[in-house]
Order: sequence, then C-alpha cells, then structure tokens
Amino acid sequence: MPAILEESKSLPLGEVLKTMQDRIVTKTSYFGVPTQKNPLDFWVYQEMLNELKPTVLVEIGNKFGGSALAFAHLFDLIGQGRIIAVDIDQSQIHAATRAHPRITFLEGDATELAGKVREMIGPEDDVLVIEDSSHTYENTLSVLENYSSLVKSGGYFIVEDSICYHGLDVGPRPGAYEAIERFLETNDDFECDRSRESFLITWNPKGFLRRK
Repeated sequence: MPAILEESKSLPLGEVLKTMQDRIVTKTSYFGVPTQKNPLDFWVYQEMLNELKPTVLVEIGNKFGGSALAFAHLFDLIGQGRIIAVDIDQSQIHAATRAHPRITFLEGDATELAGKVREMIGPEDDVLVIEDSSHTYENTLSVLENYSSLVKSGGYFIVEDSICYHGLDVGPRPGAYEAIERFLETNDDFECDRSRESFLITWNPKGFLRRK
C-alpha cells in the first residue's frame, strides 16, 4: 500500500525521499519505457528546454532510454533539437527510443567518446548536457571536465543524482555532489543555479550548473 498524503504529513523529509526513490527506481516510466528520473526535476527540464531551446542535448547515461525518448518528444513539440545519447552499455535501450529520428546513440566510455561527440556538434549549436552515468566522484568530474566546454554562455550542464549521501544514503561516496564542488572550485566559468531547485525536492542538489 503506497503512502497516502493526508496520513503522511508528519513524515520526516528523509522518509519522503526514500518513498520517492523506491517509486522512481522500480515503477516510473515514460510511454511504457522505464525512466529513472525524479518527475519534479523532469518538469524543470521541460521548462528549461522551452526557455533555452538548445539545438543539441547530450545525455550521458541512458539505461532503458525513457528520458531520451521524453526529451525527443519535447523537441518534437518545440520543432527543433536532437539528442546525442552516450552510455557504456546501451543493450537495454527500448525499441521505441531507438526508433526516434532525433536520437543518435554512441556506446562506450563517455570520456573516451568526448572527441567524437565534439565532432557531431557545430559552432552554431547551443548545447545542454545532462550527466547521469555512474555518479562516482572520478567519473563525474571527468565528464564535467571533458564536456563542459560544449556549453555556451547562458547554457547549462546538469549533473544528476548529487542527492547521493546528500539527501539519500545510496550510491557512491564521495560521488557527484563532491565532484560538482571540486569542479566549481577549479572552474570560474560556471556557477551553481539553485533557482532551478524551486520544488525543493530535487535529485540534483547543486547540480544545475550555468555557464556565465
């Protein structure tokens, strides 16, 4: 039996986050494709896509492909945009996602593929990057260092799952949160835009990085 709002108002936030995490990991889907995304964050993503209208979205970490398909549908509505989907293993990508013409798949280590991704992006492109791979400190920092230059002034690099040990006791430690802090210490071109966390509950604390 799922938690019911009127009976759960006194639950500590930590218990609410655990309940949401279980739902996100085990049951959440988009058009039938498993999609391990906090829906509050995804609502913010669609606001950002409409506001910024990037021509390329680089999604690093695709799993089943639910979010890539959702982004492709949003680009359909906007009337422009394409997705470069990068993951070390894309064997579980759903057929509906593979079939969408706005999505190009690259399988392999994201850091090693950074040059290939760069070749697929033109000087006129406005790029949004979403990092959702292993969430380890080393890998997240490497992806930040290798892909952040794709983002133009006013654009965003979003690091997901920085909630690991900063809201939920799951995942790598140190992880994405610590990688974000280290990246910002050594890179003055980006700032943390916490206004994008306006639902309060986010799986990406400090993870909305805006290029100045």
